[in-house]
Amino acid sequence: MDPTMNETGHVVPTSIGSEVSTLIGSRWKAKGYADIAAKNPMSEIVKQLQSTLTHSRETAMLSGYVALIKANRELAVLLERTCFGRQITTSEKDEQWFQLSSEETFYMHHALQSLVVVNHNGIPLSSSDLWNHLKTFKATFPELYISYAHLRGKNWVVRAGTQYGADFVAYRHHPSLVHSDYAVIILQEGDDNMRQNERLRSWPDVHCSIRVCGSVAKTLLVLFVNKNGSDATLHSCFEQFSVHERVITRWVAEQCREEHCLEHD
Repeated sequence: MDPTMNETGHVVPTSIGSEVSTLIGSRWKAKGYADIAAKNPMSEIVKQLQSTLTHSRETAMLSGYVALIKANRELAVLLERTCFGRQITTSEKDEQWFQLSSEETFYMHHALQSLVVVNHNGIPLSSSDLWNHLKTFKATFPELYISYAHLRGKNWVVRAGTQYGADFVAYRHHPSLVHSDYAVIILQEGDDNMRQNERLRSWPDVHCSIRVCGSVAKTLLVLFVNKNGSDATLHSCFEQFSVHERVITRWVAEQCREEHCLEHD
C-alpha cells in the first residue's frame, strides 16, 4: 500500500510494496518511461543476471569491504541494467570492471546464489567467511545488508544515499528512467542498540532530514532493524532479523485533504 500519515502528523507504519504497485506516483524522467519500465520488470532482468552468473561461474575478488568483478560485454550490460556495482574505467576494451559494495557482494553471493567471491589468494569464500570478513570492515554491515536485501527483495533498485545524508536511496526502476522515491535511513531497534542510534534522536535532526528530502523531492523512509536476540556474528542470523518501515513527512496544516473544505464565517 502507499505510504500514509495520519492527520495529527504522527508517523505510521507503511509498506513500500514492490514493482507491481502503481507506477504513476514516481517522477519519471521523460514521457513513456513508465511504459518502458512496465514492459521490462526489474525482477525479470535480475533473473537474467542470476542465470548468466550461475552458468558462467564468474568470480569477484575481495578488496577490503568491496569486490571487483571482470565482466564481458553481456555481463556488463546486465550489471548496468540491474544497477549492481559501478563501472570502473580501465584501458581494457573487451573486458570491463565493476566495483560491488559490501551489500551488493553478499546479496549476489548469498541471496541470488550466483556469485563466487574469492580472497586475494584466489580461494573461494563460504557465506560465513564472507559475512565475517565484511562485518569486520563495517560494524553496521548486518543492519545495512538486511535493509538492502529487504528493499531489493521488493524489486526496488537500491543505491548509496550518502549525498542525501541517508544510507540508501530507492528507485522504482533504473535511475536512467526515474528519479529515486525514497531516501532511506536505517536505525537499529532494541534496548541493546539505543546507544548506536545517533540519528533522528531529536526533533531538529528529524526536521533537518525531512527538509533535505523535501528539497530533492524524496520521501524519508526509516527502516528499523531488530536483531531479535540473534547473534550477528553468524551469517544465518538475518533469518531472525525483522524490518519495520516508517515514512516520515511534514504535516502541512493548511493542506486540504478533500476537494471541498468547510467554509468558516
